[in-house]
Amino acid sequence: MSDNPQSFNPDTTDLDRLHPAVKREKADVESGTEQAPMWVIFLGFIVAIIAGGQLGPNVGGFDFNVSNPFASSRFPDPRPVDGTAGAALDPLQMAMKKGAATYALCGGCHQGSGLGVPGAFPPLAGSDWVMGGTERNIRVVLHGLQGPIKINGADFAAPAPMPPQGAVLSDQDVANVLTYVRNNWGNKGSLVTKEMVAAVREKEKARTAPWTGPELEPYAKAEVAAEPAK
Repeated sequence: MSDNPQSFNPDTTDLDRLHPAVKREKADVESGTEQAPMWVIFLGFIVAIIAGGQLGPNVGGFDFNVSNPFASSRFPDPRPVDGTAGAALDPLQMAMKKGAATYALCGGCHQGSGLGVPGAFPPLAGSDWVMGGTERNIRVVLHGLQGPIKINGADFAAPAPMPPQGAVLSDQDVANVLTYVRNNWGNKGSLVTKEMVAAVREKEKARTAPWTGPELEPYAKAEVAAEPAK
């Protein structure tokens, strides 16, 4: 028997030469299914862009209010939208919501619980200062507070000074945060308005120093006489 492998398959070499030739052949394309030339596709894009540019201004523009399918009286918009809903919200609830955000400036000292830090920052929860007169409350926030004070009859001998917030907060901000602390953690107080804050700010516009406990004693139960926000 011969040791030459081609003696068993004499056509092996011929098949190896034929395979690359077959691979180079393109498949037959059925008539009518040929791919469009690239220049035709490119021309179609150009025509579409030009046509869109002409139709836009001549048909009314690409405006949702013009092309909105619900614009017709036969198809009213089913979405219940009341643009006046915000104006009808309860003023106290609105002030509480906004005051909670402003209280972030106060929470670092008086804590989120309103209990403060013993010996450093007075409590706001259940405090007779908070539930006292609005005029004293507004003065404290606008100008700050320093020195010993009494809270619920007990001495608070060495509290950290409270910095003034009048230059940082607007009248509305002060009103919101005071309404918030006067109606949170079990406190139940009246609404403080921006008009009330503005009245105190105008009355004490020359003051630059923080208040002390004795200075604020005459205002412990004083309420600011100002028209509430409408």
